[in-house]
Amino acid sequence: MELRPEVDEDWWEVEALYDLCFAPGREALSSYRLRDGVPPEKELSLVARDPDGILGGAIRFWPVQIGAAKALLLGPVAVHPTRQGEGLGGALIRDSLARAQGLGWQRIMLVGDAPYYGKFGFTRLADVEMPPPTNPERVLGWGDWDGITGQVIRASAS
Repeated sequence: MELRPEVDEDWWEVEALYDLCFAPGREALSSYRLRDGVPPEKELSLVARDPDGILGGAIRFWPVQIGAAKALLLGPVAVHPTRQGEGLGGALIRDSLARAQGLGWQRIMLVGDAPYYGKFGFTRLADVEMPPPTNPERVLGWGDWDGITGQVIRASAS
């Protein structure tokens, strides 16, 4: 699989993959309200394609703010059902985290399962609040979260 940044031509195919992998109504989740009107981080939103160009997985990142602190919101990450169990999701996460660090991002957050994302260094963020309805036990962070507290809001337009 080749991992590369998502380009505009990938958008609808990636959206179809997300529709396939996630429940109907996925866009009603609180994390989607943080994405409305904000473009994803192009350098970090990746697609995985096999040698025939078939999409196997995708990951996106979105800028958010907690007070004056900037962070990235990871998600969604999805792997086509025919490619699950091959380590593709982990490869997308590891590669994108390394790219984010290389670009100077200090903190990344997500809403997800701690046992899975803990393998990549994510821990629970007890002092960071996602918009409701979000289970606070599922709010996880990676990187430097010392002293960062409060409500997650949509990033300011640049």
